[in-house]
Amino acid sequence: MIPEHKIEEILERVDLVGLISRHVELKKAGREYKGRCPFHQEKTPSFYVVPEKRFYFCHGCRASGDAVSFVQRYLGKTFVDAVKDLAREVGVDIEAAQDPTAKERQQLKEVTDLAAEHFRALLWQDEGRAARTYLANRGVSEETAQAFGLGWAPNAWSQLADKLTRSGMIEWAVNAGLVQRRNNSDGYYDFFRSRLMIPIRAPEGRPIAFGGRLMGAEEGPKYLNSKESRLYNKSETLYGMDQARDEIRKRKAAILVEGYFDCIGLHQVGVRHAVALCSTAITPGHLQLLRRAEAQQLVLLLDGDQAGINAVERLAGPLLAAGAAARVALLPQGDDPDTFARREGADGVERLLQNAQPLTSHIFASVLPNGAQASFEEKMAALERLKPMAAQLPLGLVRSAFLNAVGGHFGLPVGDLEAALRPSKPAPKPAPAPAASNGQRPAPGAGAAPKPAPVRPPDAMEAFYVAATLREPRLVARDPYRACDELSHTGLRVVLAQATSGSGTEDALFEAAEPVKRAIDVALRQLPEGGAALEQAFLTICRKLTLRRVEEQLRYIEKAMKQTPGASELTEETKRLLVERSALFALQTRIKEELRPSVPGTKAPLQPV
Repeated sequence: MIPEHKIEEILERVDLVGLISRHVELKKAGREYKGRCPFHQEKTPSFYVVPEKRFYFCHGCRASGDAVSFVQRYLGKTFVDAVKDLAREVGVDIEAAQDPTAKERQQLKEVTDLAAEHFRALLWQDEGRAARTYLANRGVSEETAQAFGLGWAPNAWSQLADKLTRSGMIEWAVNAGLVQRRNNSDGYYDFFRSRLMIPIRAPEGRPIAFGGRLMGAEEGPKYLNSKESRLYNKSETLYGMDQARDEIRKRKAAILVEGYFDCIGLHQVGVRHAVALCSTAITPGHLQLLRRAEAQQLVLLLDGDQAGINAVERLAGPLLAAGAAARVALLPQGDDPDTFARREGADGVERLLQNAQPLTSHIFASVLPNGAQASFEEKMAALERLKPMAAQLPLGLVRSAFLNAVGGHFGLPVGDLEAALRPSKPAPKPAPAPAASNGQRPAPGAGAAPKPAPVRPPDAMEAFYVAATLREPRLVARDPYRACDELSHTGLRVVLAQATSGSGTEDALFEAAEPVKRAIDVALRQLPEGGAALEQAFLTICRKLTLRRVEEQLRYIEKAMKQTPGASELTEETKRLLVERSALFALQTRIKEELRPSVPGTKAPLQPV
């Protein structure tokens, strides 16, 4: 993907007047240049280039845009090709500007996609029969298995490796952890064998890693997971988020479990806001992921045995440190979320969630059931269990509030608890910075890659346009006003270019900046799912974007008429501006009429919030 800041640099460097002058005869008119529009037949020039603002527009056919859109429209280039052509012309090295890991990430995406489809196809063939039986015995329907993309890796040493070798992807597969080199001979062997394959997906839905559950009497760990890569970081990934995201937003809450099949089992019975950890710890990355999904509350749904109790204590520190609104729902002894959901169904799970305790209430009841009435020895032992949690709380309000709550439950003076809950061993000091080659320490920040400029949030209506085309790419061809030319946000234009090139929603959004993802997510939640309703919503968006540009052009003409010498007289220039204004007023009236609700008292659709 071409970085947005480089596209902006290209647009700044391009001589827009010089570029367009190769194809259109332009004459200076004040601060602008004008000529006959190259996009429609006209005798009187109505095509303007405004170098200060880096855009062109035509009062006659409403064509408008910047240097990239001109090359696209006039020369029939794709967005990416137009950017590359202009970059070569103005001396911007796009290849050097791209993230050095981008190529490797793309390779990992391609090989992971191929592996996911390979495993998925095998599950539904004859050799996947045993795995399908296992899923049926666990109550996982074919529909759920398909939704989660489950697959099968047979006990064949090199089936996937051979396929990837033929595809020229074998080195990529090594980097992805899908195959390994043989120690004593040439060739490669499959990392996952005789395993039910569970794709781990990014929130956008693309596979980024795998978990494999051992089947049969084969030796090896029960679960085997992909190694971390440029594509997959388990500290920033929650299993099932792609399936749970919409329900989390709807409920403003998420359920956190520890196993892949716990998550799948909850979804199977209709509890669709469940996600699972891909590691043993919850991290700030996980909490940020939940915040982006608009989860305001987190329920830990864990086993009711000692392992479940220990898991709560292990997870509590980061949750308390973040001030997260977390509750704990412990299952009956001997149950896990999957078996409980199969036996009790969605209603039973919902009852369990309703009775969940606040995290601190659960912790205090667990470590010191008798509270202030407990013995001295019990209190000291309980404080030892709280030390790892307290060690993660930063100085400030959160820590003070926690110590006050501990003091209230334990019946101990709050002033003494700070010392009592201090870790027995001091925290390890950070490793010293490596010495430079001359023996001196590098200056602060030396060698660090410069941070890219923050990406500004897109305009809401523009985000609606792109979101609609992500949902249904064919809609671009139904745009009656070429509103795609009105998109001012570079990030949105990149996403639109990828989506309409056949990359699909997953690829288009995977590399997008967070402000762009958030804006599109908001728009997708407000758009109809598809069909005639989505098309009508898309046409409404096109009209609103075009109406906005028409009103900008009317303001421009009003200003131009005031600045034209002899504006009070009907000169040729004044006549031309009056004709253009009249045409714009007519178009404005027509669009407003099209936007008017057909039923009295109804609201126009799609008002951005």
